Amino acid sequence: MIESVKLRRDSAADFYSHYEYLCALQDSVPLPAVRACLREGVLDFNADRLRVVDWAPLLNTLKVNKNLPLISIKSFFQPWLGDTVSDRSRVCRSRIPAVRSKDVSFQLCKALKGCLSVSGALKNLELNGLVLRERDLTILTKGLNKSTSLVHLSLANCPIGDGGLEIICQGIKNSITLKTVNFTGCNLTWQGADHMAKILKYQTMRRHEETWAESLRYRRPDLDCMAGLRRVTLNCNTLVGDLGASAFAESLSEDLWLRALDLQQCGLTNEGANAFLKALETNRTLVILDIRKNPLIDHSVMKAVIKKVIQNGRSAKSEYQWVTSPSVKESTKTARQKKKTIILGSGRKGKATIRIVFFLANSYPKLLNQVLLCFFER
Repeated sequence: MIESVKLRRDSAADFYSHYEYLCALQDSVPLPAVRACLREGVLDFNADRLRVVDWAPLLNTLKVNKNLPLISIKSFFQPWLGDTVSDRSRVCRSRIPAVRSKDVSFQLCKALKGCLSVSGALKNLELNGLVLRERDLTILTKGLNKSTSLVHLSLANCPIGDGGLEIICQGIKNSITLKTVNFTGCNLTWQGADHMAKILKYQTMRRHEETWAESLRYRRPDLDCMAGLRRVTLNCNTLVGDLGASAFAESLSEDLWLRALDLQQCGLTNEGANAFLKALETNRTLVILDIRKNPLIDHSVMKAVIKKVIQNGRSAKSEYQWVTSPSVKESTKTARQKKKTIILGSGRKGKATIRIVFFLANSYPKLLNQVLLCFFER
């Protein structure tokens, strides 16, 4: 066997070994952030920690790999948070991670396209907080069109906007395996919601045709085995509004397959909620319609919507659960990590310095006051 062919086959079967080999070729070692979960068959890392030179061996291994079931690549970089204007020009270049550059993000999507095209094991692809441009999404879509195994796709907190979602939808609509998509915090408006609603309509029409063909053969169609989306998550897109809700409601009135739709913090009012109520008069398959954290919806209307979907769920075996809003988790995590040093008074032994960890300070203001009171009493 030709050596290059053997090497390619080995790399497709064992991600870690080939990644280690390529790192050795450039006199480096596998990054702890990357290799942490590889022994369990999972690629899960913070992309902000990688330099430009670190990406080459990783991407060259990724594009031919066939055995990873889950790929999760995250970026938490927030440019210039807390910096003054004078600080930005001095430190912006050194702070910006390599993954934010046009070339690295394109090469990453190119490698993912290769992996999606050849892998029969990849079921979950999560890209969180990455800046993906039009050409990145275009090449990623080509991989989605060729994938034969992907079940879950998440682009949460990637600011792709309505135009980017329209590109991704071209890879979603004809997928035979994709069941759930997550576009939380993607800067979407009602137009993005309309793109997703059209995908649901397209898949509904295609499945009705398949159902009709099965009935002509005197067979009872198995709706659960048919291809198409089962869950759509668009939380934290505040400009979706009632126009987006109405687009979804129209597609849901004749849909028999979608099980869950998440629209937390999407700027909905009573008008959008009532549109969903009307759709639920004919829809009996939707078991989760999450419109919580839309403060402009009256409590009575919210209760009526939730009551309807709960009634739908009683007659079905539901594998879908109500999710906690991502913004709540992120704010809690941030609050727990915040630390401040406060200098309080002075005494015979010098200044007393107390490091106070403000975990959930907003939730426990009385506890914080008691800590300060105890200090002053001493």
